[in-house]
Amino acid sequence: MNNNWRSLALALLVGVAALPAAPLAAQEAPAVPAESAPAPVPWSSLSPDQQRLLSRYGSQWSTLPPERQQALTHGSDRWLRMSPGERDQARERFSHWRSLPPEQRHALRGRWQKFQSLPPEEQARVRQNFHRFQQLPPARREMLRQQWRSATPAQRQQMVQHAREQRLRPPAPRPAPRPPHH
Repeated sequence: MNNNWRSLALALLVGVAALPAAPLAAQEAPAVPAESAPAPVPWSSLSPDQQRLLSRYGSQWSTLPPERQQALTHGSDRWLRMSPGERDQARERFSHWRSLPPEQRHALRGRWQKFQSLPPEEQARVRQNFHRFQQLPPARREMLRQQWRSATPAQRQQMVQHAREQRLRPPAPRPAPRPPHH
């Protein structure tokens, strides 16, 4: 695989994590105390494979912000642990990502940041719902998508509220089995 593909795939893996926050979010965020600021990652601490994968950053590595160094280090480590099939899937996702219009990428980044801000148990619930949705037959998924797209904001809010109520409602008791007739 050539270095361009490696760089593109690596950028995908660290994509959202390495992107700068929106200007308003940065202004609203409290200052990070110096003792909790991320530490720089020395180039010499990277494995030879990581250095090869990140070679395009080698000459400027020490000038990158520590957050970016850590994101690239983490991404390169993930990339190196992937199977060839997983790498192919990552390349496909990156290609798809690059084909999206900028406003759609911006919206997806916003949703990702919102997801990242959820408590771990809420993230787990979202993942579980996503996996359940993926298990539905394609026709049912498409019908639900259409229903959501055609709904007004008030109707969408009702749908969300209904789903929450369904989740919180205890399961209905099962009727006792009937004794067999003789």
